[in-house]
Amino acid sequence: MCGIIGQINNEIPINKHLFEQMRDTLTHRGPDGYGTYISDNGKNALGHRRLSLIDLSATGTQPICNENKTIWITVNGEIYNYKKLKEQLISLGHSFYTNTDSETIVHAYEQWGTEVFQRLKGMYAIGIWDDNKKELIIARDRFGIKPIYYYKDDSSFIFASEIKAIIKNPDIPRNINFESFSNYFIYRYIPCPNTIWKNIYKLPPAHYLILKNNQIDIKKYWSLNASSNEIDTYAAINKVNDLISTSVKEHLQADIPVGTFLSGGYDSSALVYYQNLINYLPKTFSIGFKNWNKSEHKFAEIVANKFDTEHYSEIISKDDYDTIDHLMYYYDEPIADISILPTFFVSKLASKKVKAVISGEGADEIFAGYTWHRASKSSLSNKEKAYYFLKNKYAVNDYASAMSMGMFDSTNIHKLINTDLVDNIPKDTFWFYRKHYLSDVSNIKRFQFLDINTFMSELVLTKIDRASMANSLEVRVPFLDHELVEYMFSLNENSYIDKKKKKMLLYENIKDHLPKEILSRKKQGFVGPDKFYMNYNWYKDVIFSGKLISDKIINRNYIKKLINNKDQWRLWKIAVMEIWYSKWV
Repeated sequence: MCGIIGQINNEIPINKHLFEQMRDTLTHRGPDGYGTYISDNGKNALGHRRLSLIDLSATGTQPICNENKTIWITVNGEIYNYKKLKEQLISLGHSFYTNTDSETIVHAYEQWGTEVFQRLKGMYAIGIWDDNKKELIIARDRFGIKPIYYYKDDSSFIFASEIKAIIKNPDIPRNINFESFSNYFIYRYIPCPNTIWKNIYKLPPAHYLILKNNQIDIKKYWSLNASSNEIDTYAAINKVNDLISTSVKEHLQADIPVGTFLSGGYDSSALVYYQNLINYLPKTFSIGFKNWNKSEHKFAEIVANKFDTEHYSEIISKDDYDTIDHLMYYYDEPIADISILPTFFVSKLASKKVKAVISGEGADEIFAGYTWHRASKSSLSNKEKAYYFLKNKYAVNDYASAMSMGMFDSTNIHKLINTDLVDNIPKDTFWFYRKHYLSDVSNIKRFQFLDINTFMSELVLTKIDRASMANSLEVRVPFLDHELVEYMFSLNENSYIDKKKKKMLLYENIKDHLPKEILSRKKQGFVGPDKFYMNYNWYKDVIFSGKLISDKIINRNYIKKLINNKDQWRLWKIAVMEIWYSKWV
């Protein structure tokens, strides 16, 4: 895994010294090496920070070019089908000078142009300079596993893996986008394509951008489509087993050992089981909380003992809120997921032993494992069900309520933000959910589509990328193999929903291979106990002594009411924003 950056100037040559300073803000993403390409006219540059996992030799240094040095590329990611593509490209006459997956993209782009992104299987953010066409292309993987941001004005275009690399340039203005500021409290993140800063944007997942003559053209290259195929349950179980097995094998490709995050839940335990099937014995890593009977490390140890992994765990014994200040440097923009701390700690633990791990993100989305997928059926009486399915169509407001963790609807956010800024509050506070809401698919799939395009891509994957890369650790997510995801969404939901079995198609493949304590365990997010987030003295100290109130951005009296009401989830969002704001503004 790596950090990437690029800059295209329209008039004056690029300041090489400043560009390399911008590149090196990403050293945590790639501590093993670095490289820079600057074109002959001095106006086009690509930069790279390297975390070595495949082809550890110096020949793997990026940016990488084709044979005649007319196409240059900088890549953050892993391409799992690169060996097959390489064989095909060699047969078509292409010559290779490295064993990297990144060089395969260079020649694949030469051969197929922007159609290459449909052929890649993996996670990636890519920058390509095509000197023949005088075009820059940037692209992002199907689900947004890897990040890419960009800035454009009349004189230049800059892209990078993280915002900090862009704003290292003193010519880039730091102006808060207060509509994004408002959206953060509604969603717990800043929805794509905007960022917390004006004129800095995220490229959406499954899109590529072409810059030519200082004009931008953004195109979508892949869509997740839904079908409703009725299929024999036994056949579906076997197909899912084959797809997961293949994906796990592909995600273990590396020239160094790959570890595993192990929480003791279905998903991470299943990944250990599938590795065991191919006689791969990973190092496993878990985090726990002291004096908590639901602490995940206890369940992780059961699985580790079952498969005899080399297991490492760490116990969080106190409210380590100081780490949030450290984290807000790496996140660039505020993100209020309550698992940012344990995710950072388990990444830090793993980074002491390995440079890459696999993790279970994506399983809940594709196998319908969240409570909001199942509660509507299982928690209602027969009479209530009849009314529910007649009147309720899994609406946007229902999803917003399920996702809220301290709802900031229009009323609450108007109370929070000072009156001279309320015009920045979106009139439709749930616009981002509405943008990705499909009314013409089955009920549960409506929520699954929202999960993949909002919650997962914007919060879950952002959290895991920044927390891991802060520790120079790569995280791979086998459940987000696009062929597995496409298969799941081709099925009628009755083929994978069973109110007696969580994530039924996954369960049927692991039920005879995992301990009963794991199979019967109640669904739990990767979080600490509620009391961990109920330190009201900390909220008072952070918010009342902070800058958001003194800069007249938020309302002091409203904060007092939240503290009096012990409203920890709204206070958590405000405190995280305060820490981010104090660090970056």
